Formats: sequence, structure tokens, C-alpha cells
Amino acid sequence: MAERSTRPYLIRAIHEWCSDSNLTPYLSVQLDANTRVPAEYVKNGEIVLNVSYDATHKLTIGNEVIQFSARFSGVSRECSIPISAVTGIFARENGQGMLFPREPAQENGNEAPAEPAQTNGNGNGNGGKPKLQIIK
Repeated sequence: MAERSTRPYLIRAIHEWCSDSNLTPYLSVQLDANTRVPAEYVKNGEIVLNVSYDATHKLTIGNEVIQFSARFSGVSRECSIPISAVTGIFARENGQGMLFPREPAQENGNEAPAEPAQTNGNGNGNGGKPKLQIIK
């Protein structure tokens, strides 16, 4: 049996923490062939979405996909985001949250592989210390 990804569980946990703390959860997404979001709001292959309960309808954060409908410029649109396309979830108000490494393409092999991480000589890309970046 394949090992389950922790990503959907961590996304649900940060979303719940934001909601319980009266913060606005934002989802950062790197588009792929299976991502369904309004194209006019995509910049450089990425989109940041407000996924609060107030901004979405029928929000479902599953183990494989996040689905909801939301209004964009007053028009209701259906969104479907593969968990593997999520690059981060954070609170708008304070930037606290979690970033995720980009997962390699699983279904189509036509995407270029991710560049290898730069190392500092001991095998760790950042000296073994975790690093959180703020996405604005």
C-alpha cells in the first residue's frame, strides 16, 4: 500500500485553525492540467484564492482534490484544485501558514522535472533549518 500524503491533512488543519481564529485562509495554487479556476485571475501560472467559508459555497477539502464554488466579479464559478497543485495555505491577516514543495507531475510526463535543490555541502538545501516564506 502506498504511503498517504500528509498535504491534504495539513491543508485541512491550517484551514480549520484560520477559521477558528477568525482569520481568512488563502490557498496558493500552481496550475496544472487538472486545475479548474477562472483563467482571467491566473498570473504566471499561479492563483491565490480566498477559501474561507464566507467566500466559498460547498467547500470540500478531500484527499485528492479541493472543490467549491465562489463568486468572481459577482459570477458564481465552480473550482476544482488537485491537492498536488496546492503550494501553500496561509492566513491573509498575518501570513502564518504552510508552504509545500511542488510535487512532480504524476499523470502526464510532459512537464519538465523540478530543478534540484541547491545544497550547502551537507546535503540540506537550507542548512537543515525550516524556512517559511510569505506570499503576497
